[in-house]
Amino acid sequence: MGKLCFGLEEKVFVVTGGSRGIGLELARQLLLQKARVVICGRKQEGLEAALADIDSGGDILAVAAHIAREEEVHNLFEQTMSSFGRVDALVNNAGMNLLTPSVISAGPASWQKIIDSNLTGTYLCSAAAAKIMKKQGGGKIVSITSIAGRQAAPGMGIYGVAKAGIEMLTKTLAAELAQDNIQVNAVAPGMVKTGFSKPFWSDREIYEQIVAKVPAGRLAEPLDVVYPVLFLCSAGAGFITGQTLCVDGGATVI
Repeated sequence: MGKLCFGLEEKVFVVTGGSRGIGLELARQLLLQKARVVICGRKQEGLEAALADIDSGGDILAVAAHIAREEEVHNLFEQTMSSFGRVDALVNNAGMNLLTPSVISAGPASWQKIIDSNLTGTYLCSAAAAKIMKKQGGGKIVSITSIAGRQAAPGMGIYGVAKAGIEMLTKTLAAELAQDNIQVNAVAPGMVKTGFSKPFWSDREIYEQIVAKVPAGRLAEPLDVVYPVLFLCSAGAGFITGQTLCVDGGATVI
């Protein structure tokens, strides 16, 4: 497939969880679109590895930040504004899961960690970005959720609750921010072939069980998720807000 053009030249993007997986591929594609990119991750060494992996002369800034900590989110956007002067789009990609036999047995500590890393972090980053976007006359917020937020799945209970919360947050923010020309949407992938999901797809038996439930007959690759995100951040999606686009190869239609 040749390069797809989304009209994102010179736009400033903040991508959370940008040091690996979907976030890293998104940063790479944004630079190819001539956008300016800020990636964040919790570990500095991970960010440095990401920059080396991208190996681009484009405009990219890496900021270490734990998105569930308000002061670190503040620093992330402060550095973004200092370097680029605006925020045109925020992509809430950071998230984590702890495999838990059940929600009830997981315990409060696991619950809080998963909720904070997914839902609370998305809220804090969205709130910070929206304040900037209001002043500049508009912007885009896109969150990566999951079909686990729509379908209960073993080991994914708290994660699914957090992702379902992000879908509702997306609708609420869309309603609140529409008059400010800020479109808020989400993309809900099925399982994507990244390091995050490797414990599942690296086991042949589990892999075959998962793929058997996907009409397309395969797992998603990072680009399958990245291109819909780029569309939702483009002018072509200017009248789309409050929506969650499933990118799952048809898994939720059967």
